[in-house]
Amino acid sequence: MFIGEYQHNLDAKGRIIIPSRFRDELNDAFILTRGLDGCLTIYSLKQWDKLFEEVNKLPTTKKAARQYIRMLTSTATECTLDNQGRIQIPAFLAKPVNITKECVVIGANDHIEIWDKAAWEAYYDTASESFEEVAENLSELLNND
Repeated sequence: MFIGEYQHNLDAKGRIIIPSRFRDELNDAFILTRGLDGCLTIYSLKQWDKLFEEVNKLPTTKKAARQYIRMLTSTATECTLDNQGRIQIPAFLAKPVNITKECVVIGANDHIEIWDKAAWEAYYDTASESFEEVAENLSELLNND
C-alpha cells in the first residue's frame, strides 16, 4: 500500500526521485501514465495487470470506454529506477499536467501519483472542504453491499 506525501523537484533532465518507501513495492519495473484529476500515475506491474483485468471488461462499443483505454495506454511507459532512485518523466507526460519543477509525490493506496506542487495544493484545498461529506456519501455505498 502506498501512503504519504513527499515534496521533490524535477531536475534539469526531467528526473524525479521516487520516495524510498515506495521503491520496494515497485520492484524492478513499473508503469508511468497519465492519471486522473491532473496528475501522473505510477502502477506496479502487478497493479497494472489488475487494473487491466477490469478495464478489459469495459464494452469497446462505448465511445467513452475506447477513449479511456486509448488515453491510458497510449501515454503509458515502462520505467525503472536509476541508481539514485529516480525516474525520467517524458515531456509528453509532464507537459499536459504542468510538471516543470516543484512536485508532490503521493501514495494513493494501490498507486502513486505525481503532481505539480501548485496543482496538488489547489486540489487538496478543494477536496479538504468536502472531505467529510464525501466520506459520508461513500460510506453509504459501502453499507449497501
